[in-house]
Parts: sequence; C-alpha cells; structure tokens
Amino acid sequence: MSRVAVVTDSTAYLPEGIAAKHEIGVVPLHVVLGLRSGTEGIQVAPADVASALTERRVDVSTSRPTPSEFAAAYRECGCPCIVSVHLSGALSGTVEAARLGAEEVLAEGIEVRVVDSGTIAMGLGFAVIAAAEAATSGADVDAVEAAATKTAAATETLFYVDTLEHLRRGGRIGAAAALFGTALAVKPLLHVVDGRIAPLEKVRTASKALARLEDLAVGIAGDDAVDLAVHHLAAPDKAGALADRLRARVTGLASLHVSEVGAVVGAHVGPGLLGVVVSRR
Repeated sequence: MSRVAVVTDSTAYLPEGIAAKHEIGVVPLHVVLGLRSGTEGIQVAPADVASALTERRVDVSTSRPTPSEFAAAYRECGCPCIVSVHLSGALSGTVEAARLGAEEVLAEGIEVRVVDSGTIAMGLGFAVIAAAEAATSGADVDAVEAAATKTAAATETLFYVDTLEHLRRGGRIGAAAALFGTALAVKPLLHVVDGRIAPLEKVRTASKALARLEDLAVGIAGDDAVDLAVHHLAAPDKAGALADRLRARVTGLASLHVSEVGAVVGAHVGPGLLGVVVSRR
C-alpha cells in the first residue's frame, strides 16, 4: 500500500475498476426518494432517480455524508497521510464534512489534506486519478495533494440539460439564471465556473445544442494532450454517439471514458443530461 492514501466521494463517478486498482476510498453521498433514503451507487441507482424525476411520483433530494462517515473511511485507509478530494464546496457541504472528519482523526495520528476540487463528476474524477497515480508512484503527501489541485484546475466541465428546473429546485442555480433556459424554448448549455454551475450559451434546438457542446469541447481540447469523459443520464445512445465523434475529432486524445452520472448529480440535472469533461495533461 502507498504511504499516502486517496479518498473521494461518490460524485467522482470513477471509471469501473479504477478505485480498486489504486485503493481509492469512496465515501457515498445520500439520496432521498420520497420516504426512501439510501447511499449513492450502493442503495440508489441512477435509473431510480431518472424514473422518479420523469414520473414525478416522489420528491428527490440529496445530502452529504456525515463527518463520522468520513472519519471511519480515513481510519480504514490504514495510512498516516491521506489526501481527500471532493466535489465543489459551492455545490455541496461534502467537503466541509470531510474537513470535520479530518479533525476527528487528527488526534489519532492521521493527517488528512482535504481538497475542494471546485468541480464535479469526472472533473473531480480526473483529479482523484492524478492524486492516486502520484501516491502509487511513491510521492509524498505534498506532491499527491498538488497533483489533485493541478489537475482540477486544468479541467473544464460542460453540459447540456433538457430543462433547468431540476437545478433551480435544488438550489444549484438561481432563479434568474433559470430564466436563461425558458424563453422561447431555448436549450441551455452550462459549465462549472469557480465551483458553481453557470449558464454558458443558449441554443434554439436540442440537436443544435448537442452539436455546439461537441464543438466547444473540441475547441477547449485544441491540440493538447487531454483526457475526456462523456457523462449522461438515461441517454446512453446519445452519449456513445457523442463519444465517437469526439474520438474522431480530438487529435491529442489520451483517454476517453463514457459513464452515466450517479443519483446525486442526476437528481439535480434530470434525465437527458449530456456532459463533457476536458482534462488537460
């Protein structure tokens, strides 16, 4: 085992097998579907949330892990030094819970560096992978923390949603910004800026919005060496087609991952989400 352990939360949506390969600890967030509550990716699947939102049969909400859940995860690592990398503190109290968990184990001789990635999904995931690879190579805690911070800063997250209503209801985007996607039935493109979700562009139709999403991702990638992730919720065919087009157009592509977002992000964006994460190496 590495001298430095890496922990994240379930909104990183890491590619299958990566957490096990690098011994990354993953602390799940909680999802509430009506009277039912469960952990993301374990007790509540993306399909559960997509169905609930589509049918509008129950209220859907999310909550952060508790500080004690983080403290337990840190103890399980068995390392004196841990780098704990999480979704934007502007979107969730998860990073604050991680800091409180870190304070709880400090007296036990466990040092935890908590990193606010300022982003979500594979924007967070790529930072976690960079930290884990640094730890596996034998880097010290300073270098592992720096790898996470540097990668997060070099990552851009863009996405399309059918409606801004779910983001508005969950408080992840303001009422004024929500109006951005309502006039004349335009389709909104959004991005993550300074840890928050913000409008980027508005496009007349869904097909034009997806084409624009693709063009923006290609433009951001340029000729640099990049890792890409394509995310979706209940739209696997569209995600696969988008990934194929990006694979053909991005000249410096190092890796590309396609995955469905989990229940927590799904609860706030709704079915039909398509997103692209560009991480410069």
